[in-house]
Amino acid sequence: MQQVVQEVRTGKTGVREIPAPVAGTGQVVVATAASLVSAGTERYVVELARKSLVGKARERPDHVRRVLQKLKQEGLVTTATQVMAKLDEPMPLGYSSAGVVLECGRGVQEYKPGDRVATAGPHAGVVSIGRTLVARIPEGVTFEQAAYTSVASIGLEGVRLARATLGERVLVIGLGLIGQICVALLKAQGCRVFGTDIDPKKLDLAREFGADGVGIGSPRAAVRDFAGPNGVDAVVITAATQSNEPIEFAAEVTRAKGRIVLVGVVGLNLPRPPFFLKELEFTVSSSLGPGRMDPSYEEKGIDYPFGQVRWTAQRNMEAILDLVAQGKLPVEKLTTHRFPIAQAAEAYDLITSNAPVLGAVLTYPEVTERPSRKLSLRAAQPVSGEFGVSLVGAGNYARLVMMPAFAKLGPVRWRGLCTARGLNAEHSGRKMGFDFATTEASELFADASTKAVFVATRHDLHAGLVEQALRAGKAVFVEKPLCITEDELRSLRATVEELGPKCPLLMVGYNRRFAPALQRVQSFFADVPVRTVSFRFAPGYIPANAWPQDEDVGGGRIVGEACHAIDACVALQGSPVVKVHAESVAMQRGLETTDDQVFITLRHANGGVSNVSYQAGGDRSGPAERIEVFGGGRTAVLDEWDALTLWKGEKRTDEKAGKDKGHGAGFKAFVDAARGGGAWPISWDETYATALATLMAVRSLREGLPVRLDDVEDGA
Repeated sequence: MQQVVQEVRTGKTGVREIPAPVAGTGQVVVATAASLVSAGTERYVVELARKSLVGKARERPDHVRRVLQKLKQEGLVTTATQVMAKLDEPMPLGYSSAGVVLECGRGVQEYKPGDRVATAGPHAGVVSIGRTLVARIPEGVTFEQAAYTSVASIGLEGVRLARATLGERVLVIGLGLIGQICVALLKAQGCRVFGTDIDPKKLDLAREFGADGVGIGSPRAAVRDFAGPNGVDAVVITAATQSNEPIEFAAEVTRAKGRIVLVGVVGLNLPRPPFFLKELEFTVSSSLGPGRMDPSYEEKGIDYPFGQVRWTAQRNMEAILDLVAQGKLPVEKLTTHRFPIAQAAEAYDLITSNAPVLGAVLTYPEVTERPSRKLSLRAAQPVSGEFGVSLVGAGNYARLVMMPAFAKLGPVRWRGLCTARGLNAEHSGRKMGFDFATTEASELFADASTKAVFVATRHDLHAGLVEQALRAGKAVFVEKPLCITEDELRSLRATVEELGPKCPLLMVGYNRRFAPALQRVQSFFADVPVRTVSFRFAPGYIPANAWPQDEDVGGGRIVGEACHAIDACVALQGSPVVKVHAESVAMQRGLETTDDQVFITLRHANGGVSNVSYQAGGDRSGPAERIEVFGGGRTAVLDEWDALTLWKGEKRTDEKAGKDKGHGAGFKAFVDAARGGGAWPISWDETYATALATLMAVRSLREGLPVRLDDVEDGA
């Protein structure tokens, strides 16, 4: 299938052939029949991408600040690598389309294959979209009309925020695509509407959409004549300009206690005198409506209660389609150009050339058979003796850390790359030299030339993918954590025990235990039977709504990241955990999460004690990791995996470790074992015990009591 993309680094807009998506939980896969180019929003994106690097920086100073912060924390080389990788990622374009449902994911019952629907999906032949961003198309509404749904919903949300009622006078500033729609929506609501634009050609169309008055630029006198001496009741700004004039104009002509809603992009230097004297309300509208950009709503399909949130993004989409069906929103009048998707680049060249484009619709060939979820990237056949590796997931860690380190370990044949998004699979797979790209993991497990599978997805997918790979006879390297629930751990244990001696190699990416500095500390305490270990892990704050914090997706930060520290303590003690006790800070006003500010005490089988201090409440520029080990008259302190200080016999030794966290050594241990057989680099017993200890740390937090692993092992 084809998808329209924007190259951020080169500025090129084009169409790529990519594998079709799979319907995930709560998702609907739709074959697109038509999609609408948003001449305002998408023009901004394309023009920004076509600027020089300096131009991009000037346009987005917020991104520059983030880069400078990363530079301070991680150094020039790491920051430059990550920035260039980000610039290299192609950006999907579009967010308003319509088509036919091909399949539905688990939990979707309201749609069936064959249904005609509008979606908030990108310009692509087939899209996978959360069920709350899909709306059924009424009889009599064409795909081309329905393709306007998401864009029109943006205008509808702006109108709702303006709270315009029957008989009120409303000014619409900017008569582009969304401005014209706002005029029609306000008229349908019984308002008197005045529209303004700097382009005189758009004024006549606004009259067709019902505008009672129109004017060029900022016609203050004409608006006063229209509204009367008190001014307009509300203003909806849909213009796109860096000028502050629309805000100043709106404030001047709005009545006391009137409402101004910004839907477009304009200068935001609010003039204090009119806002102060009139007590004006100012609101910035957020896209399609409540739910947009909320992961729970968009990705999990958790709808807001109808009685509490009457108009969500999806309900706004349904309302737009209903108005189109009634003939009250004649969006077909907005279409000025049509392009087959293969010629999409011409549409973007047109809208960035200041040509008179309003509604540019992309059309798509009819899908007559199931679209392929596998795309060949190179024709050469694997060579005998090459170590075939496939990868599930292609995030920053996989692309910037895992693959470069792994590629240094000998002849490797990159076979299949699987990601949920076909664009990512195609782009990353082609760039990194994979034989094929796919959106279906079973393609990797069925590939005879794949000897090992790397799993680097979101954490909720780890356990299922590991189990499938093991049963397919593939060695598996899974980035931490192994799993995020006790049920998943039980299932994995049952699989490993069932496969017995024939079970392929399984290794979790606990890289810290392979760090040279940690192994130096191990040898320093080799003849000390009982030790105490303190591991302070301060990774920095991430928002409560970020996916690693979500217990259903990331497992939470203890399961998803503190497991590194727990495993490092196990390696330093040389003994598994037998008891866990965790305490976190109490929830206070302003504190979003508590699990990421926690102390975890571990009792080991050999009598040793470890303490993991996982603290996300500090400053990101502060020290992140520090390990202290005591016992047998000796002390070791390791700071930031670089500065190692050892004390023994009242003698101090300072060493440098080069900030090596063990990634390369861990990958080498896996590859050597996968190629040559032999013992697992981390035994299954240790892997299982560490996963169980991590999960029990969370249980201890919830129950407020220590947890003995022997007491739960039979059930876990």
